Amino acid sequence: MRAEYGKLMMWFFLISDALTFSGFLTAYGFMRFKFEQSWPVAEAVFTHFPGVEGDQPLLYVALMTFILIMSSVTMVLAVNAGHEKKQGAVAWWMLATIIGGAIFLGSQAWEWYHFIQGDKGAIELADTRILKVADADGHVLSFSQMVHGEAGHASNHEEEFNQSDVFAAFKANPNWKLIEPGKAGAVYEHAEAMALLGQGAEIVQGANMHRNEYGHKLFANFFFFITGFHGFHVFSGVVFNFILFYNVLLGTYERRGHYGMVEKIGLYWHFVDLVWVFVFTFFYLV
Repeated sequence: MRAEYGKLMMWFFLISDALTFSGFLTAYGFMRFKFEQSWPVAEAVFTHFPGVEGDQPLLYVALMTFILIMSSVTMVLAVNAGHEKKQGAVAWWMLATIIGGAIFLGSQAWEWYHFIQGDKGAIELADTRILKVADADGHVLSFSQMVHGEAGHASNHEEEFNQSDVFAAFKANPNWKLIEPGKAGAVYEHAEAMALLGQGAEIVQGANMHRNEYGHKLFANFFFFITGFHGFHVFSGVVFNFILFYNVLLGTYERRGHYGMVEKIGLYWHFVDLVWVFVFTFFYLV
């Protein structure tokens, strides 16, 4: 097939890595199907956008996806410039690719921060079910809105709420109810909700590997593991791209007479972008 050894080995690695990500997404699909009623809806979880008030469902995730795809375009241009042996063009397109990858990593860190800190808070029953507080119209209320009467988005990023204050506010408003996250979540009117709280409950703010205000804790586990594993791939790609960029500036590939290494790392970068498209589709959209 006249395949260059290094490129062939890169393809072998990418195939094995594709199988790994396929296993993760398949496991995610099985768990989501099993716990469908209590599985969070991504549109209700990832609603933050820097500098914008109110809920912006999946808008920032879509922007992250666009940036990563554009970095794949700049990598194609760098590879093409390498075939034409244009050192300056390769350097500029590699720099653009590095910047795109770094922005994506920073955006992912920002998303993790908001996911961990929490949004509106929730109540965990004794049987580990997660319930949200909603008003008479079914709009989910944050702890800030419940305790302080704040209007709007009222996120909870900067305050730890007292459980007794939250429960007292709920008890004082007979029009409020508890709803279960998910497309088919149950709804408990005020009287029934008070009976559930009387059986034992705790407030939950944010998400970690053990507790998750957005719904089933496995959702948080998969979020951290899948996006974290992909983020590690992006970080590795940024490091590889920087090494390539530095070698291009040194004229290493000009002396070799070819830019084959740029093409090999380009395959890896395109794979990282393609995997994110699948993660974005199955984790955020479906």
